[in-house]
Amino acid sequence: MAFNFDEGIDRRHSDSSKWNKFSENVLPMWVADMDFRSPPCILDALHARVQHGVFGYGARPHELIDVIIKRLAERYQWHIKSEWLVFLPGVVAGLNLCVRAFTADSEATIAPTPIYPPFRKASLLARRAQINAPLRLKEKRWIIDLDSLAASMRGNEKLLLLCNPQNPGGTVYRRDELEQHLAFARRHDLVVCSDEIHCDLLLEPGAKHIPFATLGEDAAQRSITLLSPSKTFNIAGLGASVAVIPNPELRRKFKAARTGIVPEVDVLALTAAQAAWRDGEAWLQALLVYLRANRDKLVTAVNNIPGLNMQSPEATYLGWVDASGLGVENPAEFFLDAGLGFSPGADFGEKQFVRINFGCTAAVLDEAIRRLQNAVKQR
Repeated sequence: MAFNFDEGIDRRHSDSSKWNKFSENVLPMWVADMDFRSPPCILDALHARVQHGVFGYGARPHELIDVIIKRLAERYQWHIKSEWLVFLPGVVAGLNLCVRAFTADSEATIAPTPIYPPFRKASLLARRAQINAPLRLKEKRWIIDLDSLAASMRGNEKLLLLCNPQNPGGTVYRRDELEQHLAFARRHDLVVCSDEIHCDLLLEPGAKHIPFATLGEDAAQRSITLLSPSKTFNIAGLGASVAVIPNPELRRKFKAARTGIVPEVDVLALTAAQAAWRDGEAWLQALLVYLRANRDKLVTAVNNIPGLNMQSPEATYLGWVDASGLGVENPAEFFLDAGLGFSPGADFGEKQFVRINFGCTAAVLDEAIRRLQNAVKQR
């Protein structure tokens, strides 16, 4: 089946937060939300569920559980049990629950920087201290420098927040790199929350996603893995995610932290998730081909613009662009004036960067590149 990723869908006059954030003269390329129609298998499943006509409280989704168990076994040789799964209305809820469940008021979290903003906000909202491990550029890949934390560690750190593939850097961590994270967690007796929401969006040929929990029994017993079809299949607005928690005590604490606060996942979101993970592979493979072409076009264009630099992301549809060479105080505002709505690097911890969402049609990307080139040229 052929899928048309060139189809231009008008989202400006819908309920899209992405397209309604800026004025109509601005191309929105910020939040991680693609402009592509979701796979036909999801639309068909939702139509069938709506035709049923009754939307009462949902039960534990046993068929979806079977799909998840099969998927993780086939893709990663990760053999999980159904009781390990805790369903959530979003990965961000999982990040916040981990901070509240596994740290006390006087304890701290550890996270990379730059990092997806909810990693920072989760600790801030819970009034927990956070220390940050910087990403370093190593052989054109953004790698976490855990060794640099020695001087800032106080012994009250309890939770390591990991993002793999990394957002915004696009790094897919190798086994030896993940084993360094595990050794660090073991040395400091840390619980590890691993956000793996972008694990299906691998763009670099040969890149392989390795779930942190599959490194061994110790990794499994100290980890919470957050997964969702939302980014991969463009159903973020439906909000279906899952936490995989092998350790029964960690699972008990996690569930206790959500009680009365975080709702269950609604029936349409569960329907969409099941269809995505069960029947969406052909669409996903076609999407990856399209995203690779967009990535390569953007990387080439950005690196040919004086003052800008971008490493080619191994995963995600997000480009992390160093604009420090432009000599402007606020690159995000500079590009906004040129009609480009990028994510400000300051939200991730690096003010001189911007994050560009290239999960869009080739036509939109071409126009964005034209505006990018003109903005710098006119400066």
